[in-house]
Amino acid sequence: MNSTLYAITDSGLLPGERLALGVEAALQGGCRWIQYRDKSTDNHRRELEARQLVSLCNQYQAKLIINDDMQLAQRVNAHGVHLGQDDGNPAEARRSLGESAIIGVTCHDSLALAEKAIQDGASYIAFGRFFPSKTKPHARPAKFTLISEAKAKFPQVTLVVIGGITLDNAAVLLDAGADKLAVCHDLFAAADIAAQAQRFNHL
Repeated sequence: MNSTLYAITDSGLLPGERLALGVEAALQGGCRWIQYRDKSTDNHRRELEARQLVSLCNQYQAKLIINDDMQLAQRVNAHGVHLGQDDGNPAEARRSLGESAIIGVTCHDSLALAEKAIQDGASYIAFGRFFPSKTKPHARPAKFTLISEAKAKFPQVTLVVIGGITLDNAAVLLDAGADKLAVCHDLFAAADIAAQAQRFNHL
């Protein structure tokens, strides 16, 4: 099954032991890309959790991508890293993590940023937010037309969309040409995470 769902973890929604349980439920529902996102400064806990998630993802032939921390991704042998505009260079990440690593870059609402990311070796470009977001409420909005423009200009890379995506609004993004839906709250706040992941993958 082609999985369009790209699950983004949230330490508020999945505290402590609930993190691994929630991620495994998403994997059981068919999700094959997981991003470990934890903005805390507890490096010991973050490394333990990341190692646990790498192991889980390997069991399901899935990919664990670390948010914003190239060094952590390298230490735990993650499958990739997601970089914001101020979090390092994709070319450096590629050198650190290897040719097969998934390197993603936040491009906000900018084709120019996407072009630069691809030139620097990004595997995927992420645009958004497309809807009001609980995770990043102050992120500037992106237009739907950006997706089809990016798809036409950069057909060689995976196009990820992010920002307030739910089961009710996701179809319009896929119809515009998005490859993967980055979802946090509408997945991990669900009563049945595995069933919710299945619903996203059947859109």
